[in-house]
Amino acid sequence: MSLDPKTVARVARLARIKVPDADLAALADELNHIVSWIEQLNEVDTSGVEPMARVIDMTLPMRDDVVTDGGKRDAILANGPATSGGFFAVPKVVE
Repeated sequence: MSLDPKTVARVARLARIKVPDADLAALADELNHIVSWIEQLNEVDTSGVEPMARVIDMTLPMRDDVVTDGGKRDAILANGPATSGGFFAVPKVVE
């Protein structure tokens, strides 16, 4: 796969990155080197490698899944400018 300056300009526009026209050729060359390196990774035989989530084999500590209300309603409501009946009071936004 080879990227030309026209394709790089299109990708930059889609990503909303402003790239001067003078830099498009150099950026295309850099991206081509990156893509060729990634293509080399496809050549590696991984048929006998088991998928893993981390390098070190470990299990995460488990805790009981207990549902609580947190017990901090008053502390949380103290952060708002106005409260009413145990809830945040907000101005009406629909007429």
